[in-house]
Amino acid sequence: MIGVADELDDLAAIRAHGAEREEDCATGGRRRRKRDDEHGYQDERPGHLPLSIHTLRRSPTGRRDTTVRLEQTVVTLRRRLTLCVLITAALGVTSAAAATPPAPNAPLPTTPASIAAALTETTASLNDAIDAWRADGAAAPAPDDLVLLALYQQRLTRLLSARQRLARTTLPLLSSRLRAFVRDVVVAHSDLMAITPALRTRMPRVGPPAPAPRLLSYYNEAERRFGVAWRVLAAVNFVESAFGKLRSASAAGAQGPMQFMPATWRTYGLGGDVHDPHDAILGAANYLRASGARHDIRRALHAYNPSAAYVDAVLRYARQVRADIDAFYSFYNWQVFARTRNGVKRLTGPGR
Repeated sequence: MIGVADELDDLAAIRAHGAEREEDCATGGRRRRKRDDEHGYQDERPGHLPLSIHTLRRSPTGRRDTTVRLEQTVVTLRRRLTLCVLITAALGVTSAAAATPPAPNAPLPTTPASIAAALTETTASLNDAIDAWRADGAAAPAPDDLVLLALYQQRLTRLLSARQRLARTTLPLLSSRLRAFVRDVVVAHSDLMAITPALRTRMPRVGPPAPAPRLLSYYNEAERRFGVAWRVLAAVNFVESAFGKLRSASAAGAQGPMQFMPATWRTYGLGGDVHDPHDAILGAANYLRASGARHDIRRALHAYNPSAAYVDAVLRYARQVRADIDAFYSFYNWQVFARTRNGVKRLTGPGR
């Protein structure tokens, strides 16, 4: 069976050949005109190929030779035109197929090479979709293709997180930048799964997050006011509630998009609403500053949640957001998977 990596190699070869043939289609006329001039032919209309005998000068060998050459030229042109049409159609089909995002529950690849190829293609397409969405302001809900690509990327990384041996053999096949992203995500997810208990409720409450630009403005406001890096606040928001998508209290009773215990909120919440994303983000920055974030962010995060695995996970996500803002938008469009009494379930997104 041909693997995804082989298919991608074939597609790259087809595209390269198609580009060469398209260039040939575009420049072939110029080359043929030059060749015809060398044989005594001349097109009286600049920019047009000699399609009629009336536009050709008689060759030294006479009209019969001219007619033969004309027929050969016409046959060649027809063949080239047919080939150009076929290549253009083939490239259009392959481009349309490549642009189609995976279905919400599409089967995942299982071999290192096929997973690496899927991650590479999906992440590139996702980043393109994110850039287009950001160009429009990113205030409206993300388009369907972006959501589907983000979900597929998330499912691939979750697969690697659950199968460490597969992850070890897949990571070397990725580009250095993508390898760093996937490694941090896989390790962070594994860390969090090890310390996260099941939700107490059988029906977790979920809802849409605040618009991404609004959240970014809250993080930056908190950074200016309390000196805590905005990317760290974004990572905490992501880890604690998937940017506010998960609305249920934690197993320990923490609440809101930044998951405050009631007593802690009364001290650091600045009199705000623990369920309001703006108030919660500022309250979290206030708490982290009071815990020494300006001098030792690890120590401050450990005070926020006394787990080395939690601290490591938050800083891994923050590192990826710092490396590429598209990582923030990817995480923002990931879905909520929650550990419940009946196992891990996806609570948000298409195809549930």
